[in-house]
Amino acid sequence: MTSTLSTASNFADPDAAYRLIVEAHRGLSDEQSAALDTALVLTLANHIGDLGVLREAVELAKRGVVEEGSQDDGAAGRLR
Repeated sequence: MTSTLSTASNFADPDAAYRLIVEAHRGLSDEQSAALDTALVLTLANHIGDLGVLREAVELAKRGVVEEGSQDDGAAGRLR
């Protein structure tokens, strides 16, 4: 499978998707929240199932974190 990362929003209601993720963290300790993030990332990486697409996603996410100091647009700002 050869594909490229889609950065266009695929959600009918992207705000609801964001809220779902935020709400999943509510009430968790920092350690539990990090564990949830890890489990979610690995689950979604498996769903993608394409190393090239996963590599693109990792590079995009990392670039956003490294550049975060210049503007705090968050993950939602990278998906357009």
